[in-house]
Amino acid sequence: MIRTVIIPCKLNKETCDGLNLASGRIYSGIVSRHWRLLKRKGLWLKEKSLTRLSDMRPSVQAMPLHAHSIDAAQQGFFKACVTTRAIRKVDPSVNFPWRSKKFRTTIWKNTAIKLVNGIVRLSNGQGNQRIEIALPDYMRDILKVLEVRLVFDKRSRKYNWHLVVENGKKANTARGKNTVSVDMGEIHPAVVGDEHESTIITCRERRHQMQGHGKRLAKLNASLSRKKKGSRRYKKLVRAKSRMKARHERAITDMAHKISREIVNVAVERQASTIVMGDIKDIADGVELGKKTNQKISGWNHGQIRKFVEYKSEAEGIAVVMQDERYTSQTCPSCGNRHKPKGRNYRCPSCGFQSHRDVVGQVNILSAYKFGVPGKIPAPTEVKHRMPHNMRLMRRCGDTRQMLDTSVACGFKPQEAPGF
Repeated sequence: MIRTVIIPCKLNKETCDGLNLASGRIYSGIVSRHWRLLKRKGLWLKEKSLTRLSDMRPSVQAMPLHAHSIDAAQQGFFKACVTTRAIRKVDPSVNFPWRSKKFRTTIWKNTAIKLVNGIVRLSNGQGNQRIEIALPDYMRDILKVLEVRLVFDKRSRKYNWHLVVENGKKANTARGKNTVSVDMGEIHPAVVGDEHESTIITCRERRHQMQGHGKRLAKLNASLSRKKKGSRRYKKLVRAKSRMKARHERAITDMAHKISREIVNVAVERQASTIVMGDIKDIADGVELGKKTNQKISGWNHGQIRKFVEYKSEAEGIAVVMQDERYTSQTCPSCGNRHKPKGRNYRCPSCGFQSHRDVVGQVNILSAYKFGVPGKIPAPTEVKHRMPHNMRLMRRCGDTRQMLDTSVACGFKPQEAPGF
């Protein structure tokens, strides 16, 4: 299986800054040249032509980077353009990338990486000193290093190595042929279950974090608006804002890992071979729900949780399928009557059926997947609640089991640490 492992970088900060500064200059050169040609001559060059022009510049040739690391910095602009074109189909007001970057994450591709006796050697081009990374003991059995990134952690103000590795482990085989469905929610992150049992995964702390971060960010932005741009106080507040956003992103990502792990654990316990997730990718597109509700929906990280569920379930041999969840929270699973509920409980005015609103959504997603329409499967009689691992104590150790000390802090045995 391919996994990303994070280990601390032991290089001095000046060396790391120099590498990411060089990547930033290459990327910024591509951006500036692209818009200059478009403005002066009306030319939108293809990736191959613009990259060739960039490679001819003496400043690029003198960069202390491997040739393919330079290519990776150049390709960042064109990948961003591809993403922008996809977004513009929904929102035409989105602009193509135009800002320059002083620093940019440096990437080493597999052609610049050698793995010898537990040491990863990174080439920086002919005539430049190579970099060596000593792998921890629990990573000595990896088969291959596919990519290495030098990433600056804004929260700790330090650099880390992000290694994409092939660990040689094979995916497990699904224990059974059952199918479970998942109803994603903004208050309760997910409800997982089948026809017989539903499990509500609770995480109020996530909503608390989102609301608190919004208030702190608004207060900091108000202070910034009263300061002169470029002043010492202004720069200090900008740095504080950057650190605050990094801490928040780290906390939310940690919660998403734990929530997704619980979803997969329930699927394994129910001997499932398929997880059916409600498709809510476009839930916030073109909808005006009011200022407060719009803020909650826009900050909802359902896409991140879905991605984490996909790769965790793949390791367990479970397939993930997306299902349109239209009317799944409104259709009564007992009589099929459609009623839009208020609050967290669902009560059918026709037959008097009562249940948790998210449980109704979960079982109706399963019904829509199996029968094409919701309301064909009765609601499960057994409903359980589950809190993600250590969420009450809010320990900031991830579910990814990437480092030995992280695994011990989370309660895993040391011999289980290589489960990345």
